[in-house]
Amino acid sequence: MITVEDLRPLPMFAKVSEEQLRDLVDLGEEAAFAPGEVLWTQGVPADCWWVLLEGRIDLVHTVGHEETLLGAMDAPGRWAGGFRAWDDLAAYLATGRGASAGRVMRVDSRRLKGWTGSRDPFSAHLVEGVFRTARTVESAARQRDALVALGTLAAGLAHELNNPAAAATRAVDTLREANDRLFDNLGRLASGSVTAEQLLALDGLRREIGQPPAAGPVDPMAVADREDALSDWLVDHDVEDDWAAAAALAAAGADVEWCERAADALGDSLSPGLAWIVSTLTVGSLLGVVEESTRRISDLVGAVRSYSQLDRASLQRTDVAEGLESTLAVLGHVIPVGVSVVREYSPDTPRIEAIPAELNQVWTNLIANAVDAMGGEGRLRLATRQERGGVVVEVGDSGTWADPAAAARAFEPFFTTKGVGQGTGLGLDISRRIVVGRHRGDITIDLRGGETVLRVWLPAGP
Repeated sequence: MITVEDLRPLPMFAKVSEEQLRDLVDLGEEAAFAPGEVLWTQGVPADCWWVLLEGRIDLVHTVGHEETLLGAMDAPGRWAGGFRAWDDLAAYLATGRGASAGRVMRVDSRRLKGWTGSRDPFSAHLVEGVFRTARTVESAARQRDALVALGTLAAGLAHELNNPAAAATRAVDTLREANDRLFDNLGRLASGSVTAEQLLALDGLRREIGQPPAAGPVDPMAVADREDALSDWLVDHDVEDDWAAAAALAAAGADVEWCERAADALGDSLSPGLAWIVSTLTVGSLLGVVEESTRRISDLVGAVRSYSQLDRASLQRTDVAEGLESTLAVLGHVIPVGVSVVREYSPDTPRIEAIPAELNQVWTNLIANAVDAMGGEGRLRLATRQERGGVVVEVGDSGTWADPAAAARAFEPFFTTKGVGQGTGLGLDISRRIVVGRHRGDITIDLRGGETVLRVWLPAGP
């Protein structure tokens, strides 16, 4: 049990009255600890104020799997925690672990606030003001960083949507003209002496070509040779616009043998018949462009929806590879042509219970930093695998850190290795908070020869 005599010799209480010390003793409680025992943990809310009475407590800061001894409470009167007396969001900055047997006084933060306020209201007000000011500055910086990220996302999405939208617009404009030619050629064909049987045979020949090959990509040299042969054949048979027809028919897969069968089926109607087939091929090709463009737009919208998770519950079974892919789609405009993306997604990577929108913010920060580090060219490696009952995600790049010693401070708020005006220094801090604080995982930096790796481990369940 703690008494006033335990506190009176401590320098911090030298000017505190006997009555106030008795009030403080009534608010607190004694807690004994043994070597290796953890009294408080880094990152959890600082709900208690700890005052050392006897023994020694090591202050340990953890980043990923690595622990750093920041210092020690090694003299009676040293204290830690209690910050929630003045800041509702305050957390312990390090873990307190017993280095020897000893005892402490533990006071609830809310009770500490009441005691300091009654003893010296003005000082308590100043302390609370300092915490609020620091929190406001940090919040403003975070909001600015979020707005910059939102602007970058909007600009990137507009850039990515512009190409397929423009392609679809051009195709639709050309499609109108091609459709008119299609009906003109059909009218020419109908005005001739073509029979119903000939028209059916022509339609059958049309259906034989224009389909994608079943075996592998098309050889452009083979297409060019086929076009030359078709052009000579069409000239010999007095087909109109032979050069345009040869190019369209060759691209569709027609050859001289196919043309011979068309000539046998159509007779004198060969020229308008081939013109009609070329028109159908042109219309089909333009429709393919529109289909591909609109599919690309739909995929981009789907990627953004997956990235933002606007229509899904917050905590859910999550595929981290899907999140990485949607992030790549959203950030496609900032990845230079000189940067190759290598995917190493292990097929046995399990889904995990997580908040996808928050994890996508982590992937955005890590990928953007990796791209910046490579200066326009290099190798971006994304990997996932099962490990330690959870999932490991690696974002590696071939860039180098200007100062390798800075890796130890990389997760500190406002710390950045970028130039003035090029970053807020909150990206990795936000990532750490999401991974460690929200998902109970860890995040580390591994500086290898020729590669910098940001490694995130996430548990499989909540």
